[in-house]
Parts: sequence; C-alpha cells; structure tokens
Amino acid sequence: MALTSPRRAGRRRLRRFTRRDVVVLGVLLGIPVLLDVVIIWGPTLASIGLSFTAWDGIGDIHWVGLDNYKNLATNYPPFWPAVRHNIMWLLFLGLIATPFGLLLAVVIDRGVRFSRFYQSVLYMPVVLSLAIVGFISQLILGTDQGVVNTILNNHEDPVDWLGNAHINIWMMMIAASWRHVGYVMILYLAGLKSVDPQLKEAASIDGANERQTFFRVVFPTMRPVNVIVGVITVIEALRAFDIVYAVNKGRNGLELLSVLITDNIIGEASRIGFGSAIAVVLLVVSLGSIVTFLVQELRGARG
Repeated sequence: MALTSPRRAGRRRLRRFTRRDVVVLGVLLGIPVLLDVVIIWGPTLASIGLSFTAWDGIGDIHWVGLDNYKNLATNYPPFWPAVRHNIMWLLFLGLIATPFGLLLAVVIDRGVRFSRFYQSVLYMPVVLSLAIVGFISQLILGTDQGVVNTILNNHEDPVDWLGNAHINIWMMMIAASWRHVGYVMILYLAGLKSVDPQLKEAASIDGANERQTFFRVVFPTMRPVNVIVGVITVIEALRAFDIVYAVNKGRNGLELLSVLITDNIIGEASRIGFGSAIAVVLLVVSLGSIVTFLVQELRGARG
C-alpha cells in the first residue's frame, strides 16, 4: 500500500480542463490577441495594402501599383531629408545618448553620494511626453526671451536655435536625448543590480582591472538588458514626432517620416495611399534595424 499511494496521489493531481477553465483561458488569451490584431497588425496590413492605391478616404480606391513609391523617391522633395533626419536621430540616440545613459548607470551603481537624488533628477524627464519636451525647448532656445539667448546676452542678434535649418535638428535631438538618457539609465541600473558580484570578484582575482571587468564580464552578462535598450532606442528614434511637431510642425529642417505620414493622411491633401507608402518605408526601416540588432545579439549569445 505504501508503494502505490504516491502513484495514486500523483494521478489525483492531474485533471483535465473543465469547460469553465477553457472559457477563462480563452478570454484571458483571446482578448489581448484580438486587441493586438485589431490595433497593431490590422492597421499595419491595411497600410501595406493601401500603399499600392490612390485613395482620399471618401471616394473609390484605385490601384496604382508602385506609383506611390516612385513618386516618393523622385517627385516628393521632403522625403529624402526626412529619411536622412531619421537616420541621424537613430545614430545620435544609439551612439551618444544610450552610451551616456549607461555611463550614468555605472557611476550611480558604484554608490556615489546622493545617488537617490541623482536617480530622481535624471529620471524625471522620462515622465514627460516629447510634446512637453518640445515646449520646454521653445522656452529655453526661443529667440524671444529664450533662456540660452538671455544668458549669452544676444538680445540684438539672437541665435535662432529652432528656426535655423542647419542647427535645429541637433537641438531637437539633444532635447529628446534628455528624456532618453534617464530611461536608459534606469534600465541599466536594474541590469547592474542583477549581475552576480562573484563574477566581478573572479575577474579581479584573475587580474582584470575595472575597465576589463566591465566590458568582458559585466556588460556581456547584461545581454537581455542590452536587447531591450537597443530595441527601445530604435523605436524612440523612428517614432519621434511630438517634439518636432510641437516646435514648428516638422518643417524647415525638422522633417521626419512620421511627420510626412501625418501631413499626407490627415492633412488637407488626404492622400491616404501616398501616406501609407511612407508608413511602409518607416516600417521597413524600423524592422530592418531591430531585426539586424537582434540577430547580432543572438549570434553573440550563442558564441
């Protein structure tokens, strides 16, 4: 009897799903999947289909094939500047803002004085939307009583930080980085806290200095955090819209693909098919960047 009782106990633990369990699981899984399809994949597939058509949102839909893409490349002057600005935005966040957020996380993780205060101050911009950051930029960089021009005492000949097409894109990227750096810092702080201290001790015993320990032991250990930060950086760079639209509606040197999509789809022209073609280009650029980054990270993990 003693030998068969555990088997019977094990058998009693296994039970089939009741109809109620199936309904509950179906609701809990079905609603998120349905929302994902309706809100994300549905509009995505619709945009891809509409990019091959000419439609104003009211009349009949006419199939035009690749004409929208040809017009983008040859007959739409804002397109290539917008592509260039999006790439600049991606490189600036990826090569300057993100590493700077990592540097702040490393410094704070070492236990500097007032670290809690620094975390709060640096994370505070994250709770602001990019539109609010754009309005703050106008107060700081504006020609009319702007803080920077006031400090520089340029009242007679103020620098047009936001109107000059040669420098306003850089000012907006710096403003967006102010928000992005705090987000990256918090993510890497969480990753640094999860690193096993014994790994650092082992590297120190082997003769590695702090720099070697970080780049050869700590940073590779945070690979999951690196993936998250990389994907977020790409998304933040390519979806930038609020900040440039709040400053000058994305014109005069601040053209971005997201702004062109909005202007064509919900603007006076209502060229939904043409705007959808721009959206598809943005989708391809974002997916290409994210997939390339993930493939490199996965190869590194297997190696």
